[in-house]
Amino acid sequence: MTDAKSEAGAVPHKAVTPSGLNHLVLNVRNLEESHQFWTEILGFNQVGELHATAARPNPPKMRFYSGDHDGLDNHHDVALVENTALPEPPADWSMFGMPIAVNHIAITLPSREAWLQQLAFLQSKGVKFDRRVDHGMTHSLYIHDPNGYGVELLYELPREVWGGDIDAALNWVRPLPNEGPEALVDETQDNPVFGAVGND
Repeated sequence: MTDAKSEAGAVPHKAVTPSGLNHLVLNVRNLEESHQFWTEILGFNQVGELHATAARPNPPKMRFYSGDHDGLDNHHDVALVENTALPEPPADWSMFGMPIAVNHIAITLPSREAWLQQLAFLQSKGVKFDRRVDHGMTHSLYIHDPNGYGVELLYELPREVWGGDIDAALNWVRPLPNEGPEALVDETQDNPVFGAVGND
């Protein structure tokens, strides 16, 4: 048997910084209802689900979903597990103060154009826009899923906009209308540049 310590080399003095999140697993009250939300509303593709095997004859109801990674490998981004013990979600969603463990899940659209198309699609389906804001590093729409989890749909602004002072960009917000045609307007002319000379 190989010694794990020798394979790893010298033991580091601090935790290794990860490259990012690989996937998120959510407990959901009704798998079919959440499947419809993640595929028909958010546009994810189902890539797998758990099946009974000799090693696991009674698996939980669990499905796996992936976004479009432009040919790059990623087995799945999100998994849903049916858990009928979950309580009913609150009637209205709010960014803060909700009696629910997941505040929100942020999903990146591939471009500003794709993001605007998704907003128009959601509005055409009657999906409630809970919050529509410009952040210092993204332009964002918040909706919620059938379990009360917040979902942020965003596109990233160029790194030169927010890279000079990430903290300042995180603290900047511009609330926007969340109903009607005004909720589909995306102004890009007056985005602040954080960390630029003369910019607070």
